[in-house]
Amino acid sequence: MTQAWTSQSRPGRQLALALGCAIVGLVLIFALHGGGVSRDAKAARLLGVILIVIGVGAGLTAGTQTVTVDPRARSITVTDARMVGAAKTTTIVATDVREIGIGYLGRRSNRVQFYYLVLKLRDGHDYSLFAPGRFYPGSSDRPTVEGWRRRVAESLGIPS
Repeated sequence: MTQAWTSQSRPGRQLALALGCAIVGLVLIFALHGGGVSRDAKAARLLGVILIVIGVGAGLTAGTQTVTVDPRARSITVTDARMVGAAKTTTIVATDVREIGIGYLGRRSNRVQFYYLVLKLRDGHDYSLFAPGRFYPGSSDRPTVEGWRRRVAESLGIPS
């Protein structure tokens, strides 16, 4: 395998989640506008404000993440292009990677599960590849992510 391959996150889902959060916050504020000054009404309005702040913040930091695995250079390049601010590029060379594992976020009981690759680096740090919240196609399917792990390991010549 000598050809580089690229995978890109889905920023549309990030933006939809941020927008949903802000809308729920607005609904809480305006639905309880005439709700008086009871503790429950104040708490709900405060929750609404917090949800709006989270939604706006998430919307501003949403963006596209592109992961490129280059077998010839034996490297992984991750480019984060956000809606606000400059793009950030991180390059990890194969010699810096000790092991590739699979991380998990979520619970089976609530049916929200995300899998991602965890690069165990020689300096002792971990680097999350195809991170949850970036909404990569297939990130909710463990066999798909296991395929990513094998493909990255084979491409970079890292024993699996």
